[in-house]
This record gives sequence, C-alpha cells and structure tokens, in this order.
Amino acid sequence: MERLELSQELARDVLDQAKAKGASQGDVVMAESESFFVTVRMGEVEKVSQAGEKRLGLRLFFGNSSASASTSDISKDSIEKLVDDTSKMAKVTAQDPHSGLPDAAALARNLPQLDLIDESARAVSVDEKIQIALETEKNALAYDSRITNSEGAEFSNQFGRVIYASSHGFSGEYLGSTFGHSVSPVAAQNGAMQRDYWYSSNRKFAKLESSKSVGEKAAQRVLRRLGGRKIKTCEVPVVFDPEMAASLLRNLASGLSGYSLYKGASFLMGKLGTKIGSDLLTVIDDGTISGALGSRPFDGEGLPTQKKTVVEKGELKSYLLDTYSGKKLGMASTANASRSVGEPPGVSPANFYLVPGHESPEAIIGSVKSGLYVTEMIGFGVNMVTGDYSRGAAGLWIEDGELAYPVEEITIAGSLKEMFQNIERVGNDLDMRGRISSPTIKLSRMTVAGN
Repeated sequence: MERLELSQELARDVLDQAKAKGASQGDVVMAESESFFVTVRMGEVEKVSQAGEKRLGLRLFFGNSSASASTSDISKDSIEKLVDDTSKMAKVTAQDPHSGLPDAAALARNLPQLDLIDESARAVSVDEKIQIALETEKNALAYDSRITNSEGAEFSNQFGRVIYASSHGFSGEYLGSTFGHSVSPVAAQNGAMQRDYWYSSNRKFAKLESSKSVGEKAAQRVLRRLGGRKIKTCEVPVVFDPEMAASLLRNLASGLSGYSLYKGASFLMGKLGTKIGSDLLTVIDDGTISGALGSRPFDGEGLPTQKKTVVEKGELKSYLLDTYSGKKLGMASTANASRSVGEPPGVSPANFYLVPGHESPEAIIGSVKSGLYVTEMIGFGVNMVTGDYSRGAAGLWIEDGELAYPVEEITIAGSLKEMFQNIERVGNDLDMRGRISSPTIKLSRMTVAGN
C-alpha cells in the first residue's frame, strides 16, 4: 500500500473528495511528530521510548450537521474510506445551527515566523539525552546527605508539524519542538520523608536550564520541607509561589472558556465588562510571542493568533472562544480554537500570563507578619460553577516577614471570586516556564485549615 506524504496539497485533495460527496464545508488537520522520552531512577535507565506518528483528521459539514474522524493510515484507500465514512456520519448527525467554519474573511492571511523549532537539536544523540536525565538526578542526590532516594528523573523532546486546510481556501502549516527535563528527589529526616521536584522546559534545547541547576533547585525545594509541622486553623495572608499562582490562572482560563460559559458551568458567566479582580490583576493571552511554548501562527480553525488583554486592572475584557462557542454566546471567536486530530475544536489559551508587578518575592514575603507561603497543592477541590475553592496544601510558614518553618497537612479555602479581588501584591518574577505563567502573588487573606 502506497503511503502518502502529509502536505497542504493532500489536505486540499481530501477536501475536494469530500465536496464531490456533497459536503458543504470541511476542514483537515494533519499532524506528524517524532518524540523521545527517557526515565531514570537511582542512576539506572528505567524506560526509553522513541516514536513517530502521522495522523490525518477530517471534519465535514452537510448543511448544519457535522462529523469528525481520523486515520493514522495515510494511504489512498484509507483516505477514501475516511471521506466516505465521515460523510455518512455527518449526514445522520443532528442539525446544529451554530456549527460551521469561521468566516473566510477572518482567516489568517500572513503567517508570522515565531521561531518555534530548533532544527539543530535533531543532532543531539540518544546518549546525550539519557545523560542529561542521569546528571539531573545525580546533582539532586549529591546536594545533601539527607537526600537518600529519588522518584526518578526524565528527559523528553518532541518535534512536530501541523498542517491545516479548510474549504474556505485557507491552508497553512508550522513546525515546532519542545524539550524538557525534571527530577523528583526524596529526603529523609528523623524517619519522616518528603518529596519535591523541579523541571525546565523550552522550545530550544540550548535554552534548557542545566542539569546542575534543575537538580540543585529540586534538592533545595525538598530539603525546605523536612520537619513539616501542622498548624491551627486561622485566617491569614497567603503568598503563592509562581508555580502555585499559575494554577490559579489555570482556574481563571478554565472559567473563561466558551464551552464552560455557554453550558452555564462557570463562575464568570455574564461577567464581561465587570470587575472580577483587584487593580493588580492584568492578564494577557498572547499567541505571538517568539519562541514561547504556547505560540503558533494560527489557531485550530485557521484564524490568526493575536495578543489580547483578557483582564485589565481587574476588569474582565475578553472570554476565550472558538467559532462554535462564540456563536453559542453571540460573539466572535477570539482565535483560541485548539484541536486534537479527528476531534472538533475546543478552547485553550495560548501564552496566558499575569502581568508582573515591581516587587521582589522577598519583599512580598517580608510584608507578611504571620501567614502562609504555598509551594504545593494537592487535589482538585475547585467548583468552577460557584468558584468555591478548597485544596490540600503544603508550604512554609511566614513569621515576621521571614520563612520560618515548613507546614503540611493543611487545606486552603476561599472563593475564586474573592481570591482574585484579594490580590494585594504581585511579584516581578514572571518566568514563562509553561503556557500558563504567573509571578509570585499575595492574597490579603484566606482560611488555612489545620488542626
């Protein structure tokens, strides 16, 4: 069986075949990827995997009804069957007046070069990648004699290519790469054990933090947790480290998703144009940042990605929408469509971040007489419909502006509605480590439940 190469020409050919079957509209998403993954533990390689994948996904509309399907068999016969099967499914699916592609006039015209791939890193050998994981763990274990064990270290990378074409005449593609390594050391003291982790990720191999840096940071994080105490229930200021603050932004992004909104499953329903946070809450979503992990030249429906202010000084300015959820809400897409091959679009942020303030994390901690510095959260006690928030947590107790001792087995509770209003200080330490990022933030008060 002749295997076909993924290309924009093939995508247009598939759409022509669908049109011949009577499809009124359609789009094709193709993805190919090469991925590598290694896990090591206590100096031994545990698992190495290397994989390549090609997939072609098709979405067809017959009037207002649609269906999606995909195949990893990129051959002429397989694609003909895919078009045939998807057409049959689309014809029998219920009509939906909100379905359809975005307007042709809104589609991306000029695709920006966003520096998303590191072609030179294809030359990095498997042995070098394994060595990075081993060295990261070795640096963590060697840092202090109390670090006696490890849950392992890993290195991963992926090279990918995405092609998208629609029956409105759009076709485009882009390449991307990601690299990352991490380690989870275990420390012991007086019979009690703690674990923590650290990681680095980037689109460019050379921009990864070193094995020494990641290993030692993981070691420092786990050591500061030794000797954890319980505390009495209280209401105090809470400082979120950047990783934990980013999880609050994830809750915000989830509440802003068009799908949550039109289903009535978001505490931010009907809040556009109102004040949802303190003056210090300014949140940007920007898919155009060169080399960033969430950047891409167009979204999952061919619309140009853009930089937009989602929240400005506490006022909600924009939801996150694709074409379908936008139509359901009577609004335009915000170019936040995301796709899995063979699935209809969903919504996801691009590079979603809290604009940093001017204070150092040390100054923010220094402003707290007595309170909590959160470094880990456990569980998923967030009700997105009401905004009620309750999660297990661990961190360090702040006394007289200093990190005094570790605390564990506590729960922090509040309401997202109030938490965003109660942001009192924002740090200057924004580091775009992922697609959703935040500097350190201080909330004026939360309930910390302990004994």
